[in-house]
Amino acid sequence: MHMRFIKQIALTGAIIVSAGGFLTAAAQAPPVTLTKPATPEKIPDADGFIRRWLILEPIPAGGLTDGAVQTLVGKEQFPDQLTVIPKDGDKVNVGGAELGWHAVESLNYNVNLFHFARAQNRKTSDVLFWVVTIVNSPRELRDVRLSVGSNAASVWWVNGQEVIGLYGDRQTVIDDGVSKRLTIRKGPNVIRAAIVNGGGATDFCARLLDANDNPIRNITVSLGEVKTVNRSPRRK
Repeated sequence: MHMRFIKQIALTGAIIVSAGGFLTAAAQAPPVTLTKPATPEKIPDADGFIRRWLILEPIPAGGLTDGAVQTLVGKEQFPDQLTVIPKDGDKVNVGGAELGWHAVESLNYNVNLFHFARAQNRKTSDVLFWVVTIVNSPRELRDVRLSVGSNAASVWWVNGQEVIGLYGDRQTVIDDGVSKRLTIRKGPNVIRAAIVNGGGATDFCARLLDANDNPIRNITVSLGEVKTVNRSPRRK
């Protein structure tokens, strides 16, 4: 069987049917891995993964090298893209197309952007996803690291500071990219990412690690307005 056909079956959740010795695929909606948040706040899962995010419907984009991705995220596609704290249902105009922000919660440790895009009847290949979440800490946390994985390339910010860049056509691997030591402020902290997909599956995962590289769980994750968010210069 052609590998591209096999990959498409895996992505779409198609049913394989034997017919006269040949394998065919029956179209089927992808598995449901994303739901709407049912509570104002949520703690990370047992391994510290953040499962609650606001995701913007995908923007057409291309290029997975570090230069291409940095050029892409450096271009303002909608107002205040590096500072905006959207609400579920907010709309932005990108290149004449109206795109919506959606609050989602993943049933898995990773957030499946392929499922998200398909649910919105949007393209899944050669696209850029913007994602945002808010981490609320009961106290200041020092020497924290953001730890992420993505399929494919991604750039990550914490409270406006660029902290991680992953480039190339890669699979999502837990702790594939880890930031330098950060300080998580008492109160709300904004984590933002841009994920670029070339083709096929696309997803991401993210968690915070403490000074001993243990997952942080004594925080809550929410989706809502933050009155003041400090923006630091982009990392060169």
